[in-house]
Amino acid sequence: MKNFSSFTSAISVACSVAALSLSVHINALADSGADAVYQGLGQKAGIASFMQDFVSIITTDDRISAAFANADKERLGFLLTEQFCELSGGPCKYSGKDMNSAHEGMNISNTQFNALAEDLQIAMDKHDIPSSIQNKLIAKLAPMQRVVVTK
Repeated sequence: MKNFSSFTSAISVACSVAALSLSVHINALADSGADAVYQGLGQKAGIASFMQDFVSIITTDDRISAAFANADKERLGFLLTEQFCELSGGPCKYSGKDMNSAHEGMNISNTQFNALAEDLQIAMDKHDIPSSIQNKLIAKLAPMQRVVVTK
């Protein structure tokens, strides 16, 4: 009976070790996926790079450039970099206004919002960001439409 008790204890320990190992592995996989969009965008440096192009595009796009006529382009690029870095799972913290306050009184239409989204895709395409990463980022940005579009 003593051997059976030792045997069951050994199995119990082995099962506990296996469960712990599996738990650590699952948590590692979950953590690695949490910032997949951030990694796919090229981390903060990659985001900052395509944000420069994005700001240039939106401030010259006849459909929406009027909304950025008085904007400090450098600050806009900095804040967008922070926002996209945080939103994509990166280590950044967005320090700008909430979306409601930032767009208050701008009377943004769906057409204008969609133009901005198109310009974002153009900037990402220019930087060879894979479409799967682009789609994941757009999905994270989509809920903002309800707050930003007021017209």
